[in-house]
Parts: sequence; C-alpha cells; structure tokens
Amino acid sequence: MIDWSECPDVERVPGRVSGQWTVVDTRILADCVVENDDSSPEEIDDMFPGLGVERARRILEYARRHADAPHPAGQ
Repeated sequence: MIDWSECPDVERVPGRVSGQWTVVDTRILADCVVENDDSSPEEIDDMFPGLGVERARRILEYARRHADAPHPAGQ
C-alpha cells in the first residue's frame, strides 16, 4: 500500500469517496490511477477525464518511488 500523504497531486478529504485518497479536486481514486500503470499516461487520462497526462505521470512516478515505503502510524 502506498503512503500518499506527501504526494501534492493527491488528497484525502473527509466525506469525499469515504475519505479515500483521491486526485486533487476530483473523485478519481489515486489507487485506480496506479492500478492502470500498464497503460500509458495518455491512456490513463482518457480513462479518467479531468486527470491530465502530466498529473497521471507524476502520480505514477510517485507510486513507483513509494510503493514499498512503510506507512506512518494511523495512515
């Protein structure tokens, strides 16, 4: 599981999508973006209107760098 707390493109808002990590100002789950990492950022952008190619790239890169990082307590 990825600790999204330091990713500027992702946020957790109480009451939005049950408090799950979402792409900033959307209801797109960060985990859904990452689950499609076998697709190009352009293809992911097509799957999730409003995401943006560059933001998809940044989220995928963040996920790659933090995939094995331990979670802080309470996350």
